Amino acid sequence: MKWILTTALILSSTTQYSAQVTDQTKQSVTNKQLAQPVQTPASPQQPTSRPVFILPKAPAPLSPVSGRRAGMGSRDNCPAVSTPLTALVPFQEEQKVGKQTNKSIIGTVEGLTTLERPTFWFYIPYTKDLSNSSAEFSLQDSAENDVYRNAIALPSKPSIISISLPSTASLKVNKTYRWYLKVRCMQDTASIPVYVEGDIKRINLDSRVMQQLEATNAPRQKIIIYAEKGIWFDALNMLAQIHISNYNDASVQQDWQSLLQSINLDNIATVPLVSSPNR
Repeated sequence: MKWILTTALILSSTTQYSAQVTDQTKQSVTNKQLAQPVQTPASPQQPTSRPVFILPKAPAPLSPVSGRRAGMGSRDNCPAVSTPLTALVPFQEEQKVGKQTNKSIIGTVEGLTTLERPTFWFYIPYTKDLSNSSAEFSLQDSAENDVYRNAIALPSKPSIISISLPSTASLKVNKTYRWYLKVRCMQDTASIPVYVEGDIKRINLDSRVMQQLEATNAPRQKIIIYAEKGIWFDALNMLAQIHISNYNDASVQQDWQSLLQSINLDNIATVPLVSSPNR
């Protein structure tokens, strides 16, 4: 009787193991088939998640001075524009000036970066065909000393432009800097420019975020990590470069729109990007 029971158990175990092997083999074959290289489809599958910026927990202002993400819609004899001069930076509202949508809103305008020489991005509604117009970007340390100052060429049409720091300018870790972009539609030095201003701080990543970034080679996943951890400039710079290189890629466009919409910049999420016009 014992022999009969033992034989039955062995046969039962063998049957179960064989079934598991069969299932695993089927899964393996299926996985191999899925892993085989295929031609890029005309309409690639859309990813299930998009880059969304999240403010760091309990964010403290980088400086006590308010910033300005959007410039006045019409000022200093500049032509009226539907969308004002805008810095592509997170914004926390403090005070509204008037009820018109093209009026400037003062608040906390700031972003973090891990980069020694980050790139700054702005929407400029004014174009180079304006006679006697000029633009200037400047970056100052906490003592208001110039780290970088340079004239900026206006674009040929309303666009999002980038401004990169040269090798002679760099940010130090755990230091806060103030940036300005000013546009004058008249060369009169007494005229008041249309301008935006805000803060940027360079930080070191903590070990957990470093491990997440090192665990992936996919630029898109790195962008999502930077955005979720509140490292604005790194996420924006990486995605902007991909966007410029793959402007007709619908998925990249959706990622770009998602990132800008997450900081309430829906109004410029579809504006074209152009190469840096630094003079």
